[in-house]
Amino acid sequence: MTAKMDRKSLSALFRVLWSGAALVCLLLPAAAAGPEQWQQATAPREWKFPRDHGAHPAYRTEWWYFTGNLNDGQGNAFGYQLTFFRQGIRLHAADPADPWSVRDLYLAHFSVTDAAKKRFIFDEALSRTGPGLAASRENGLDVRLLGWSARMKGGAVLLRARGRTAWLALELAPQKPPVIHGEKGLSRKGPLPGQASYYATCTDLKTTGLLKTESAAAPVRVTGTSWFDHEFGSNQLAAEQAGWDWFSLHLSDGKDLMLYFLRRSDGAIEPASSGTMVDRQGKSRHLPLSAVKVDVLDHWKSPHSGVSYPSRWRIRIQDEGLDQLVSPLLPDQELVTTRSTGVTYWEGAVEGRGTSENRKVTCLGYVELTGYARGLGGLF
Repeated sequence: MTAKMDRKSLSALFRVLWSGAALVCLLLPAAAAGPEQWQQATAPREWKFPRDHGAHPAYRTEWWYFTGNLNDGQGNAFGYQLTFFRQGIRLHAADPADPWSVRDLYLAHFSVTDAAKKRFIFDEALSRTGPGLAASRENGLDVRLLGWSARMKGGAVLLRARGRTAWLALELAPQKPPVIHGEKGLSRKGPLPGQASYYATCTDLKTTGLLKTESAAAPVRVTGTSWFDHEFGSNQLAAEQAGWDWFSLHLSDGKDLMLYFLRRSDGAIEPASSGTMVDRQGKSRHLPLSAVKVDVLDHWKSPHSGVSYPSRWRIRIQDEGLDQLVSPLLPDQELVTTRSTGVTYWEGAVEGRGTSENRKVTCLGYVELTGYARGLGGLF
């Protein structure tokens, strides 16, 4: 690979490596590392923050995932997604002294939902490593790609992204400690050894900053709540797993909820699917699949891709007295990322109402739906 490798060549390489999947819980095979193999998520790890918000290059796949629900103070609601992915090409650079000797590739997705104007905007970025192009630091959060960035300053996270028709500059202040998902520190994606990831989240980040869209003459000041997922591992999605549905919800009583459901190609849900409930003080509780019931109440068919997605849900957790009806702020929040991964997926801001501890509450959050346009299992 040379310094002259263009965007078209990079995009083609990414589609081979990621094959339409580089989102939550899809991990690629370890064989490409050669004699020295990528590390696997097989046992609990000792987390140290803020160090572990940084990169873990011994694992092949890693992502930093930010979503948030914002308001401009005039009653206008917005959502945003900013995601960075690191994909290891080889375990060690062929020539570590040469900044053009590629070890990792990076990509990012950026979207803004403008509920008042019924507009959904998304953009994508893609680059090899190299001087000033893309990189991530190991000792703490500092990831960047062609001018887009997420980094920690003091205890806050600073986000910057400028797409073709939207940009944002946000500061995120954690209100709760990081949560480690999974049972005994492993977020399992299937029954096989290593078919898991290390997965940590800051579920409640007080958010302030500026947001600009193509329909606004000037940037607007926004406030709200964000969610920061960080996940890494080195194994692959099982052949029989077609995709996943992922939920992150902020409840008005101060609780936060994460759920993911891995869908098999036969329509069944992978038993390793699970969730996490975080209480008002930040204490978390693992939720096995048996503790959660989600019913799909409606569907939406994309005019862009022709794909049909679930579009309204009822979520129930009996032990929490939780019963929520959740709907998108906009039906059309689909990303067709032909300039990077080639993935077509739905990722959008949602709202809901119902009960928690059998008391009336509302919620805001995000939902991600993958594998509906094309099954993701067995592509590697």
